[in-house]
Amino acid sequence: MKDLGRLLRPQSIAVLGSGWAENVILQCQKMGFDGPIWPVHPKRDQVGGLRAYASLADLPGVPDATFIGVNRHATVDVVRDLAAMGAGGGICFASGWTEAGEAGLQADLVAAAGEMPILGPNCYGVINYLDGALLWPDQHGGQRVARGVALLSQSSNIILNLTMQARALPVAYVACLGNAAQVGLAELAGALLADPRVTAIGMYVEGIDDAPGFAALAEAARAAGKGVVCIKSGKTALSQATAASHTASLAGGGAASSAFLRQAGVAEVNTLAELVEVLKIFHTHGPQIGPRLCSLSCSGGEAGLVADLAAPHGIDFPEVAPSVAASLGEILGPIVTISNPLDYHTFIWGDGPRTTDVFRTMLADYDAGLFIIDPPRPDRCDPSSFQPALDAIVAAAKATCKPAFPVSSLPENFDEPLAQSLMQQGITPLMGLETALAALRAAQTAAGQAGWRPVQATPARETALLSEVEAKALLAASGVAVPRGVSAPTLSGLDAAQLVPPFALKGLGFAHKTEAGAVRLGVTSLDGQAEMPGASGYLLEEMVSGAVAEVLLGLRRDPVYGLSLTLGMGGVTAEVLADTVTLIWPVTEAEVQGALRRLKLWPLLDGYRGRPRADVTALADMALRLGALMSADPGLEEIEINPVLLRESGAVAVDALVRRAI
Repeated sequence: MKDLGRLLRPQSIAVLGSGWAENVILQCQKMGFDGPIWPVHPKRDQVGGLRAYASLADLPGVPDATFIGVNRHATVDVVRDLAAMGAGGGICFASGWTEAGEAGLQADLVAAAGEMPILGPNCYGVINYLDGALLWPDQHGGQRVARGVALLSQSSNIILNLTMQARALPVAYVACLGNAAQVGLAELAGALLADPRVTAIGMYVEGIDDAPGFAALAEAARAAGKGVVCIKSGKTALSQATAASHTASLAGGGAASSAFLRQAGVAEVNTLAELVEVLKIFHTHGPQIGPRLCSLSCSGGEAGLVADLAAPHGIDFPEVAPSVAASLGEILGPIVTISNPLDYHTFIWGDGPRTTDVFRTMLADYDAGLFIIDPPRPDRCDPSSFQPALDAIVAAAKATCKPAFPVSSLPENFDEPLAQSLMQQGITPLMGLETALAALRAAQTAAGQAGWRPVQATPARETALLSEVEAKALLAASGVAVPRGVSAPTLSGLDAAQLVPPFALKGLGFAHKTEAGAVRLGVTSLDGQAEMPGASGYLLEEMVSGAVAEVLLGLRRDPVYGLSLTLGMGGVTAEVLADTVTLIWPVTEAEVQGALRRLKLWPLLDGYRGRPRADVTALADMALRLGALMSADPGLEEIEINPVLLRESGAVAVDALVRRAI
C-alpha cells in the first residue's frame, strides 16, 4: 500500500499548466489553504497572481502534492521528475490513455511514477475541505469543515454534482479515481477513511478492481465505526460470459454486485439523493441502525403515506407495546388511536413539554424514530410555530440516546440553514419521505461477517460443456443425490432392466434439452421410442417422486467477485419467474437459508396453505457441497442444477449442466 498522506493532506502544492492551473490556485485561495503554492510554467512569470517557476528543479522545495495540468505525453515526463525528487504524489488530469486505446502510454506513466502515488490519469482531482487543500480545477459547492464524510467517485461529473448538495451533509474530502492506473478504489478509500476526521465514505462505483481488498476495506471501516455506502452503476448489463444456463442470465447484471456489497457489509443505494441521506445517518449515528422503527406525525394522511411507501422497501413498523400505549394514551387522551405509525393529532401542537413526553415515550421502545415534519418555507411564512415540535425531537433523542429523524415529505421543505442547525445538535433531518425510507433501509445493512473475503476471480476463458452423464457423476462423487440411471451412445443400447419405471428419457449434447425436444417424461417402456435428432447419446433415469417444489441451484465463476451462488424457483419457467437470490462464495448454511427466505415465492417452500414443507436444509447442504467442489477445483467454470426436486425430506439433482475450462 502506498502512503497517500502527503497527496491528500499536503503542506505544499505545485501546479503545472495554464488555465486549469489558475483554477486550482483560485480554489485553494478561496478555501484558505495556508501552505505555499508553486506554479510551474516555462514561459510565464506569473500564474494565478503567484510567481511561476520555469521548471520543477527551480522550486524552493519538494511539493507534497502536484496538480499536473499538461498534455498526456508531457505528463509522463513530469511524473518521472516528481518521483525522482521525492514528491508526495500527483493528480494526472490529462485524458487520452487506456480509455482512448493508449494502454502502452498509461503503462509508461505507471512505470514513471514508481513508488510515488498518482491519481488518474484522466482524473479531476482531490478536495480536502478539512485543511483547505484543493487540487481541483473547477468550481465546487463545498465549504471548510472540522469533520465529515468522504466522497469518492469514478466519475468526475457525478462527484462534482454531489458537492452542490444543499442537504446539510458535511463533506471532508472529495476524490476522483479517473482510470485508476496505479491507485485503486479500495486503496484510495482506505487512505481517506484513515483520517480520524472522516466519519463515513460514499462511493459512486463503475467497477470494483479488487473485490477481496474492497471487502477488507469495508470490514476495517466498520471496525473503526465508519459506514460505507455505495452506488454501483452498470447493473443492467448482463454478464459477458456465454449464457448457456439460466444462471448466467439470472445472476447477470447487478445481482452479483449487490450480493457482494451486502455480504461485505456495505450499504447499497440507487440514487444520489439516497447516497447523501445515508451518509448523513452514518455521519451522526455510525455504520448501522436497528431494524425496529417507529413513525410519528400529526396527520392521519401522513401516517398512512408512511406505511404505504415503507412497504416496498421492506420496512414494517412493529406494534406499540401495551405499556407504551397506556402511557401515550394518558398524554394524548381517548380520541387518539395509539398505533405505529402514530397519528398524534394536533391536540398537543405548540405544547413543548407534552410533545416531548409523547416523542420520548414512543422513541424509547424502538431502535429509531421518524418524525414527519415539514416546516413552512421561511421566505414566505413564519415557521416559529414548528419550533416546539423540532425542540421536542431533539429532546427525545437526547433523553433516549436513540436516533430521531425529522423527515420532510418533500426534500425542499427543509431549508439548508435549519438542516445544518439540526445536524450540529446531532439530529439528522432526512429530506423527502420516499428517499428517507430508502436511506433508512439501506442504513440497516447487515454488519458483514468478520474475515469474509470472496475467492480470487479468474480471467475469462474458453470452456466446454460436460455431458449430463459426466456432470452427474461429478455431483454424485460430491455427495449430491441424483436419479438412478443408465446411458448409452444409442437409444437401442439403453438397458432399463435394473431401473423402475416411469422413466425420464434424455438426449445428450444439449444445453437446454426442453427447447431441443430432447426430454421425454413418464416413459414406461423404451419400445417404440424414436431417436432424438442431434443427440450425441442417451440417458435413461428413474423419475423422482414426492417432489414438493422445483428449484434452481447455480454456481458460476464471476470475473469480479470470484464465485457466485444463485438459488431460486426453477424448472422450465425459471427465467419467466425470475425469482432468484444470489450470494457470493463463501457462504454458510444460515446465509443460504436466509437468502431463500427473500424469495417472493418462499411461502411455496414453507408450507403455504397446508402444503408440505420443502427440505430447504437439504438444498443448503447441496449448495455448500457444490461450492466446496468448485473452490477445490479451479477448472470448473459453472455448475447448474435445474431443477433440484425438493421433497419433504431430501433433495435430488434431476438435471445438471457443468462447464469446465479447456
